[in-house]
Amino acid sequence: MEYHVAKTGSNQGKGTKQDPFLTINKAASIATAGDIVTVHEGVYREWVNPRCKGLSNKRRITYRAAEGEKVVIKGSEQIKTWQHVEGKVWKVVLPNSFFGDYNPYEKELFGDWLVVDETRHLGDVYLNGMSFYEVSSFNKLINPVMRTEILDHWTQKIVPIHNQEQTKYVWFAEVDADNTTIYANFQDADPNKELVEINVRRSCFYPKETGIDYITVRGFEMAQAATPWAPPTADQPGLIGANWSKGWIIENNVIHDAKCSAISLGKEASTGNNYCSLRKDKPGYQYQLEAVFSAERNGWSKEKIGSHIIRNNTIYDCGQNGIVGHLGCIFSEIHHNHIYNIALKREFYGYEIAGIKFHAAIDVHIHHNRIHDCSLGLWSDWETQGTRISKNLFYNNNRDLFVEISHGPYIVDHNILASEHSLDNASQGGAYINNLICGKMVQWKGLDRSTQYHLPHSTKIAGFSFVYGGDDRFYNNIFIGKDSLENVGTSHYKNYTTSLEEYIEKVHEKDGDLEVFVLVEQPVYINSNAYFNGAEAFERENCNLVDESFNPNFCIIDKGEEVYLSCELPESFESILGEIKCTKNLPKVRIVDAEFESPDGSNLALDTDFLDAKKAEKSSLGPISLLKKGKNYIKVW
Repeated sequence: MEYHVAKTGSNQGKGTKQDPFLTINKAASIATAGDIVTVHEGVYREWVNPRCKGLSNKRRITYRAAEGEKVVIKGSEQIKTWQHVEGKVWKVVLPNSFFGDYNPYEKELFGDWLVVDETRHLGDVYLNGMSFYEVSSFNKLINPVMRTEILDHWTQKIVPIHNQEQTKYVWFAEVDADNTTIYANFQDADPNKELVEINVRRSCFYPKETGIDYITVRGFEMAQAATPWAPPTADQPGLIGANWSKGWIIENNVIHDAKCSAISLGKEASTGNNYCSLRKDKPGYQYQLEAVFSAERNGWSKEKIGSHIIRNNTIYDCGQNGIVGHLGCIFSEIHHNHIYNIALKREFYGYEIAGIKFHAAIDVHIHHNRIHDCSLGLWSDWETQGTRISKNLFYNNNRDLFVEISHGPYIVDHNILASEHSLDNASQGGAYINNLICGKMVQWKGLDRSTQYHLPHSTKIAGFSFVYGGDDRFYNNIFIGKDSLENVGTSHYKNYTTSLEEYIEKVHEKDGDLEVFVLVEQPVYINSNAYFNGAEAFERENCNLVDESFNPNFCIIDKGEEVYLSCELPESFESILGEIKCTKNLPKVRIVDAEFESPDGSNLALDTDFLDAKKAEKSSLGPISLLKKGKNYIKVW
């Protein structure tokens, strides 16, 4: 059955093309497995709450924008009744009933691992699509100070505000027993003559019940949802999301202006909901451990959860994440998405922010994404196991990639990491193959948090371990330094062992048990890498190319829809080739005792490059086989 929705329709209609429904929710209340909901052009201000689930990949429920028509779903309402107060400040008074049971101007931003300088709320004000900044008092509305820079809490560096002019546009709200009064400084604009919108709904497309499986959402623009802070120890709603379900496909959408997270593949509240912040009796780390066990008791498995596909979406201007997920992201595929301007507004901060932020990304494949101008590009945290991060383009981020407190095996291959801070590695068991790495690399151990690892390709818990550092593999990468940068390359593995046999021998030279395993550095497997312009090599790397004085003049050229890589490589570049890495020639990881293999357990070969070209048995280093000595100018998006 195909149902139609149009702005000319009626919810008393039949839902046919000739007699369409008025709202998407009307169709969502009756669509069942195998049905299609086609939505025609217009702006739909509603929270779409699918009631029924699909039954399999062949019997999905598909929600789609009509071909060639622009369909927008918004979590906001347009306001045309602003009253002038003084100067450039206006106000609107709305009854609390206007917001139903979710008032974003009353609800505070709250949760585990959140950092705020002063109270923030979930609401926002938009002038012709531009979001405002919240201030804490009416007096701060009159003469707002344009901010030019702010402290990055993670790196402790002063960084510029993304859109400095935007910081002059500010709002403040007061909520009493009956009314919500919103004040805003519109500068020289008349809000009753422009498009002014305010947040009203938490989500745009999100089932209120869990277990709504096999849903496809295709071709919409979705924006302006008052989503809450979404740490891994809480319910994690997004502007759009699967809400603890299986088999969603979210594709070909434009998604922007989520207060916190845009797409959610995360967990739900029954396994814990900000207990660290509420109870204050245990650290968030402890509650996160408990959430994993609670989820497993409640049926967290490949059979019930995950296996989502997120592809070909454009995601931007969100406060916390472009895509978020703890536990619910397992066995998913995230590819060909364009993600940018995430967490750059900097009204709030916290330790759960990134273009993509996953916990327990078991057998998740993240590939062919363009991620730039984010506070952090991709953060794979806890239980990064069977995860493959491949053929992604990172640039102009404060940091590109962070892999935290995981034991592997995980693969990072054929990526371009072009920001000045390329990699934070607080894990072990990684294989970094054929990447182009142009920025700082920081590696550290995690000896204060013993975390879970799993049976291969399963959510079943196999054991616990600290992160000892090492047990990493670096093959066929190109490292390019920069005058002002330190720690580019693999030299930070100095004094690490280079084989499991050597490690075992050194461990058993001493008497004891746990303590001697901590004293000896785990093996690292590093070979056939190139180092330029001050990048430094691991001292025990047998075969490499080191030219510290050669400057490749590397840059990423962003032309909007297209992106190009430009660099120059020395004559010696073609003197070193790298073999194709695969299951057979990548040493297994120590703690998990598992191989680098495909999710189905078959052998894995990294035999295609960033551009998906088939590689020769011996090919050039880096992510792109076309790279050669001399000047290179290659389209990478």
